[in-house]
Amino acid sequence: QVQLVESGGGLVQAGGSLRLSCAASGGSFRTYGMGWFRQAPGKERESVAAIDWNGVRTYYQDSVKGRFRISRENAKNTLDLQMNNVEPKDTAVYYCAATHSSIASLNFHEYTYWGQGTQVTVSS
Repeated sequence: QVQLVESGGGLVQAGGSLRLSCAASGGSFRTYGMGWFRQAPGKERESVAAIDWNGVRTYYQDSVKGRFRISRENAKNTLDLQMNNVEPKDTAVYYCAATHSSIASLNFHEYTYWGQGTQVTVSS
C-alpha cells in the first residue's frame, strides 16, 4: 500500500510560480509510474503531467507544456511539479498518483494510489 501526501499548494498571482511536492511512503515508489492530475470545481478530473519510473520520459497535457515541469527523486521518494507562468485556468485541486506500471500515462484510470490533494488558486 502506498501513501501519497501532497504539499505546496496555495494562492499565487497569474504569471507567478508554484512548486508542488508529493511524498510517498510504503510500496515501491521507484518502480511506479507517477502522475499529477487536477480537478476544478464542477469539472472532471484531468491529467497534468506524468513521469516514468526512472524519470527519463515525461508526458504533459497540451495546456501546460512549456510552463510546468514534472520531476522525481527516487532516493527520497518524492515527486514534484514546478508550475511557472501560471494562469487562472490552472486553479484546481492537484493530486499526485501512482500506477503499478513503470511506464506512466496521462490516463487517470490507470492509477491505483492517490493523495488527498492540494489546492492551487491563481488570481488574475
